[in-house]
Amino acid sequence: MKKLGTLALTLTLLAAGSAHAAEVLEETKDHTTGKSVGGMNGMMIGAIGGPIGMLIGAGIGALFGGEAQEAAGLSDRAYKVRTADGKEKVVRSPAQEFAVGDKVETRGNRVHDAAELADNRLYDSAYSYRE
Repeated sequence: MKKLGTLALTLTLLAAGSAHAAEVLEETKDHTTGKSVGGMNGMMIGAIGGPIGMLIGAGIGALFGGEAQEAAGLSDRAYKVRTADGKEKVVRSPAQEFAVGDKVETRGNRVHDAAELADNRLYDSAYSYRE
């Protein structure tokens, strides 16, 4: 029975989305979409040459895919943030815009507005008069 409880606790902690407070340092560009599309196309073309050609084609396609996305002006938004423990990392946020100095929370490789999340947590735990 103890093993089942330990397993349940471990799985719960691993599945819980970790949220970290952070501050936006600067806005950067993200070319992940172009790299993935270029890599897939390069892999398909390189497959003519067999497994080695497929790997080489995927690498070259990823390099040119990111540059093609930048040249076309279709770059996504990403932000360089400083987390609470002092580390700097680049996280993506294609839907929301932030200014330098905004307080945000990072969840995985995405950034969310800290104030909005705090309001949602406050109202999610409150009872409605309709219930």
